[in-house]
Amino acid sequence: MIRKFKEEDINSIMEIWLNENIKVHNFIPEEYWKNNYEYVKEILPNSEIYVYTDKNKIKGFIGIKENYIEGIFVDNESKCKGIGTALLNKAKENRDTLKLNVYKKNNRAINFYIKNKFTISEENVDKDTGEKEYLMKWKK
Repeated sequence: MIRKFKEEDINSIMEIWLNENIKVHNFIPEEYWKNNYEYVKEILPNSEIYVYTDKNKIKGFIGIKENYIEGIFVDNESKCKGIGTALLNKAKENRDTLKLNVYKKNNRAINFYIKNKFTISEENVDKDTGEKEYLMKWKK
């Protein structure tokens, strides 16, 4: 089930955020994610957030600001079960366009977005990590 974020969800989604960033972005030092944890925890509720739950346990979430996807995160044991696609489709519901940045080294995410009709529109460098990233866009 997908529902809107509630304040009491914050610790669960931040645990997913930290664990998945460390695991998926192993080309970025773990300390980067740990050092940004409190900042993200503070600003995350300012976004439009939807959580995917199964038996009242949060399995994943998506954060959106206007037409920009700030992130889709699915806990490791729940990957490849359609949760990311369901969250992405929720974001597409009331929008004609979406965009996001994804690290160039994150092939799994790039392939996921391409499969979901996103295209790479430009390549940049993330000023915080020094890593190359793609700006990807989707149009209805």
